[in-house]
Amino acid sequence: MTANVLALLFLLQAMVTGPLLDNDYVRVFKNSAPCATGEAACGERVLVALGPVEVNGQKLERGEIKAFPAGERYDAPKAGNFLEVTIKSTHPKVMPPGAGSPPAPKNKILYDGRDFTVFAERMQPGEYDAPHSHNVRLAIFLNDTMVEQWTDGKDETRELVPDVVMWRPAVVHASKDVGKLPISNLLIEFKP
Repeated sequence: MTANVLALLFLLQAMVTGPLLDNDYVRVFKNSAPCATGEAACGERVLVALGPVEVNGQKLERGEIKAFPAGERYDAPKAGNFLEVTIKSTHPKVMPPGAGSPPAPKNKILYDGRDFTVFAERMQPGEYDAPHSHNVRLAIFLNDTMVEQWTDGKDETRELVPDVVMWRPAVVHASKDVGKLPISNLLIEFKP
């Protein structure tokens, strides 16, 4: 995606009053927590701090998360920027990576649920991650930087725009931080 397309996506996401993203796996709201009540239809939730927020008396800083099991109520932040990611209990089954797929790199696990894992993905400028695999996932970009990726023999360089939320397909690729800032992403990746 070009920088102009990503900037337009960010602008559109900033103007949305309903979900930022709604697919068979997740529903994502910004600065709204319609599933804080813990209704059965909501499933598991992950609250992502996009800035300083307080949830259930706990202070979270940008990039920190708090996960809630299905049915558990919580007090949504009254101020600050955040995302509520609802994991749909009816999401499709995820296929395992093909035999011989290289595992994902050294991502820090923030939460390991039954159906999904929340990772903090970090790379320093100039850092290269050898070919590795990801399953289907939600990506939340925290820094404004650039990434170069090689997938199926194709080379793509794209901007990572802060606070943009994107659904990403399963993939085997190599990555390099070609920006001036570290890559800082949160990934909610589904398990087979």
